[in-house]
Amino acid sequence: MNLKVKILEIFETTQVTDTFKKREFVVEYAENPQYPEFIKFELTQDRCDLISQYKLGDEVDVWFNLRGRKWTDPQGQVKYFNSLQAWKIDSVQPENTQPTEGGLESQTEPEWLSNNDDDDLPF
Repeated sequence: MNLKVKILEIFETTQVTDTFKKREFVVEYAENPQYPEFIKFELTQDRCDLISQYKLGDEVDVWFNLRGRKWTDPQGQVKYFNSLQAWKIDSVQPENTQPTEGGLESQTEPEWLSNNDDDDLPF
């Protein structure tokens, strides 16, 4: 799954256990700009640095997995937890910049296509 979002907060990496670390960040998802959603994602282990190159206000495309866990507390009550684990973050190009045709900045016409009067073809 993926969402195009704007970064609102980036937290420091926390070492949860000796072998597990995570980093959380909050984004604004505005499918309907009148009612934006504020969503917290987490990055784990070697992915904690994926967010480091971005700053608050950047628009990004976040790829993530939805995770759910079941846990029974010491009193015997069952509890459920959900998390959104991001695994890829890409920059989003502003909508007003369109890539040029063919993905090239500028294209020039090949010399042989230009209208040349001194053409040496016999017909």
